[in-house]
Amino acid sequence: MDFNDLFSPKNTVTSLSAKDVEQNNDYIEIVKAFARITYQSIYLIDYQLKGFEFVSDNPLFLAGLTSTQVMEMGYSFYQKYVPAIDFQMLIQINNAGFSFYEKIPVEERKLYVISYDFQIQDADKKYILINHKLTPFFLTEQGKIWKAMCIVSLSSNISSGNVNIEKLHSDLQWQLDLQTNKWIARTKINLTAREIEILRYYHRGLTIHETSEKIFISIDTVKFHRRKLFEKLGVSNMNEALTFALNNRLL
Repeated sequence: MDFNDLFSPKNTVTSLSAKDVEQNNDYIEIVKAFARITYQSIYLIDYQLKGFEFVSDNPLFLAGLTSTQVMEMGYSFYQKYVPAIDFQMLIQINNAGFSFYEKIPVEERKLYVISYDFQIQDADKKYILINHKLTPFFLTEQGKIWKAMCIVSLSSNISSGNVNIEKLHSDLQWQLDLQTNKWIARTKINLTAREIEILRYYHRGLTIHETSEKIFISIDTVKFHRRKLFEKLGVSNMNEALTFALNNRLL
């Protein structure tokens, strides 16, 4: 396996037009500012150069390296610090993702986000499960993805995979079946107003008793809504429910 396998022939950017290059102004300064105020890590990917244009200086996701070292390594960073089985999965996700993007009208391609989980080494050489959310921000005139932003965070899941594509302002999402390599459309999870309310009060640190007083319902009713929320999200506690809701923009 080679890290070049992570760059699909379907999205090979061989040249850039003058109009393409006009997009490329001082946007990196904005990204750097955003990186300073978030715990998540940010990568900017250049598909023409097949490397990183920017990497956040977040030690949790850098396998003990500096952001400069990761930028210099480029995609060979994943080849070295991701277990072989997950690296092979990343190649599969990459190919399936670009096949999906090929079928999207060019004018809509910036509206889509792909999300997936995989293992990577931390500074102690132990594997941690992380989540990548990736979306294009510069396209070539031909509709190829020239540059994309990737947000890296700790995963709320327990195993690798969990590959989803979402479209902005759409109730649909598509999940990749890694066994059949097919995208399966499904309706997004929607929370009720009461479930959102309970999650927000939990996020603020309120207890069940305090939440029941705030929203004028019994403690047993709060517990009932929590149980329904756990079933809906496939989680077992409020910490997991909150993480899932934040990661999937349900709040």
